[in-house]
Amino acid sequence: MIRIEIPGREPLEIAHVVLDYNGTIAVDGALLPSVRQRLEQLREAVEIHVLTADTYGTVWEQCQMPGVAVHTFPRAGAAACKAEIVSALQGGVVCFGNGFNDIPMFSLAALSVAVLEGEGLCAQLLTRADVLVTSAADGLDLLLKPDRLRATLRS
Repeated sequence: MIRIEIPGREPLEIAHVVLDYNGTIAVDGALLPSVRQRLEQLREAVEIHVLTADTYGTVWEQCQMPGVAVHTFPRAGAAACKAEIVSALQGGVVCFGNGFNDIPMFSLAALSVAVLEGEGLCAQLLTRADVLVTSAADGLDLLLKPDRLRATLRS
């Protein structure tokens, strides 16, 4: 578990990190190398979940590492599938995403991080996010280096 004290707010107690795959931690179906390194560090403290319709058919190969659970689902109804997975998790959840189908899971998260990588960001998701980052690595660093998150979210 990761516990982050944020001045003027309730502490964040994070048990799960939930990541959309394509467009968030992967570009054109390939996991970003900077993300792999950070997942290896985070998996010792939290459970990591990668959610995807696996558009490129690469997620199983790209995310094969201990401590990372991959959840796939049909392309139709992806938003509902993601929300169902997140709602079943016990403990605090941080969600990372970039797309329209991430909106429902963001509403269930203790912390939601919108990621603007090479595939873009759905403008409607931005209004549901607690934080916007310009790379998935920077977003994961908010958990690995919590002073950054404190500075962003303090009241």
